[in-house]
Amino acid sequence: MASHDDDTMPEETQGYKLSQPKQSLAEYNQMDAGDESLQRYKQSLGLGGGKDLSDPSDPRVCIIHALTMDSPGRPPVRIELAKAGSENALKDKPFMIKEGVKFTMSAEFKVQHEILSGLHYVQVIKRKGIKVSKDSEMIGSYAPNTENQPTYIKKFHEEEAPSGMLLRGKYDAISSFVDDDKKKHLEFEWKFEIVKDWPETN
Repeated sequence: MASHDDDTMPEETQGYKLSQPKQSLAEYNQMDAGDESLQRYKQSLGLGGGKDLSDPSDPRVCIIHALTMDSPGRPPVRIELAKAGSENALKDKPFMIKEGVKFTMSAEFKVQHEILSGLHYVQVIKRKGIKVSKDSEMIGSYAPNTENQPTYIKKFHEEEAPSGMLLRGKYDAISSFVDDDKKKHLEFEWKFEIVKDWPETN
């Protein structure tokens, strides 16, 4: 039986290797400026100047600011996560999703202190204690944020909510943000409910 930790780790990608070995931020900045391929790689990480926004009093490398759910014709649903411990309240506040609708999740986050390599978003969904799905989304590799770009936003693939009387009801989810080194930058439990119609908005 897989452990809870194994369940919230991304699947291994066969043949996947980092295009560059992991190095410190200072080492990346000192790479040969005349090497065009290295310049492109550095640009892909976001290494492009501006004041580093890393907070020396906060040891976190990746700070997840929020998850947002967008569905056509509805106001976005934003889950605030930036404050340490804010995710603990999510277990008690399920949100409603209309059956059959299409929706897109996006993550807003900040990177600081060092290069973040191969960040994944992993989501395990259970109903009545039984796992019904596990999804892993590659977010990517990023340099620490600067004044030029204070945060990053990654939009995930579009999803469709389950539909039908048998699939309506409450679900439990565990979400985690995990990097290539299997380090979990955030893990939290939350709940949602598939309903026949959207709830009334105030």
